[in-house]
Amino acid sequence: MNRVRSGWWDGMLGVIIFSGSLPATRAAVADFDPIFLTVARATIAGLLAACLLFFRNEKRPSRKQLFSLAIVAGGVVVGFPLFTALALRHITAAHSIVFIGLLPLATAIFAVLRGGERPSLGFWLFSFLGSSLVVGFALAHGVSASAVGDTLMLAAIIICGLGYAEGAALSRALGGWQVISWALVISLPVMFPLTLIEMPVSMAEVSPYGWIGLAYVSLFSMLIGFVFWYRGLALGGTAAVGQLQLLQPFFGLVLAGTFLHEQISGLMIAVTAGIVLCVAGARKFSR
Repeated sequence: MNRVRSGWWDGMLGVIIFSGSLPATRAAVADFDPIFLTVARATIAGLLAACLLFFRNEKRPSRKQLFSLAIVAGGVVVGFPLFTALALRHITAAHSIVFIGLLPLATAIFAVLRGGERPSLGFWLFSFLGSSLVVGFALAHGVSASAVGDTLMLAAIIICGLGYAEGAALSRALGGWQVISWALVISLPVMFPLTLIEMPVSMAEVSPYGWIGLAYVSLFSMLIGFVFWYRGLALGGTAAVGQLQLLQPFFGLVLAGTFLHEQISGLMIAVTAGIVLCVAGARKFSR
């Protein structure tokens, strides 16, 4: 299997794992404060990453790489989890999932700005088409009805796209799992104390769904998913493999409907089908 194909498979596995993030976050914020959820998931994953780096005796990143790792941490360790957790106080997981369709475009733009990639015109057309379907969906549902939630989701998408592109470029030198592990570790001096400060006085009333949600976003969304995702972006190209995120709403909507019993409208399914078709077009022109 060549490197590009391997990158696409790794990226697909990462997307499948990430698809459970928003439904899990939605379940967790029902019992946990969004701030606590953000810092707790980063702390749990950071402690595991620290152990992994220690036992593997990994080489420490250079000073220049630390700057890039700080960008990754700000985007995917702090920014995206915090903004999405706050957004899910105002909108449903099913509604928020469709915004993930904007992530490929954001990632591709930052891949050009930070990674020096130059996708073809055909690639951009399919990428913009998929993103336009997402924006159209949001407008059809009335953005003004949940302006706060939609604005927070858009902010999450932008900062996450930057974190994805920066991490993918850095993965070529450090390795995929090393990038997210170091990003989590350098966040620990801030995240760990905040976890203790924001920790609820009592957790006796936390439901099983709340604990499952916290466990999922800490282990899979914050660490395991990135191992495959960053490796996929590094091998297959950030802008190209990033288009696989267009499939994430499809998986996420199924999870939201199955486990959270949220209503999935016909328009949601139609939009998701449209953006899935955009993946094939973007991949065709990705070279």
